[in-house]
Amino acid sequence: MKDKVAIEEKSKKLAEMTARFCDEKLDDDYKQLCQKLIIKMKRKRNVPFLSGKLEIWAAAIIYALGRLNFLFDKSFEPYVSGDDICDYFGTSRSTTSQKARLILDTFKMTYYDDEFSTTRMRERNPFSKFAMMSGFIVPIDAFMDEDDEQIEEGRKKR
Repeated sequence: MKDKVAIEEKSKKLAEMTARFCDEKLDDDYKQLCQKLIIKMKRKRNVPFLSGKLEIWAAAIIYALGRLNFLFDKSFEPYVSGDDICDYFGTSRSTTSQKARLILDTFKMTYYDDEFSTTRMRERNPFSKFAMMSGFIVPIDAFMDEDDEQIEEGRKKR
């Protein structure tokens, strides 16, 4: 029971820290993704943020989501550098990126991840125009209406 209380307290504090950063430097899309990731992290059998500084975990959550959504690329909006994230939370870039890598690996997060992509990234996803059909990747435009069911099945397998 004590662990559940600690998990709730730490997840609430973590959510506040990431929300504050997102309100100041990012947007509501990132704020929601941070909340979603924290909820997913606290459901793990071994909750990662129970050990270590919460500042590092907050920075790592934003860093991991930023890496997936090209946050560190100046040609994308919003833009924040990895150093900006680390400076804000007072963490080292090395530690933050290691924790971010742990998060990405633990949840098998990749570029254009359906669950953790921003709205802009989902709209720009080059793979959304393709489907798997009988083991082949084909453009969705090549199908007629009767094939819609097969297209949806192919998308679910991705």
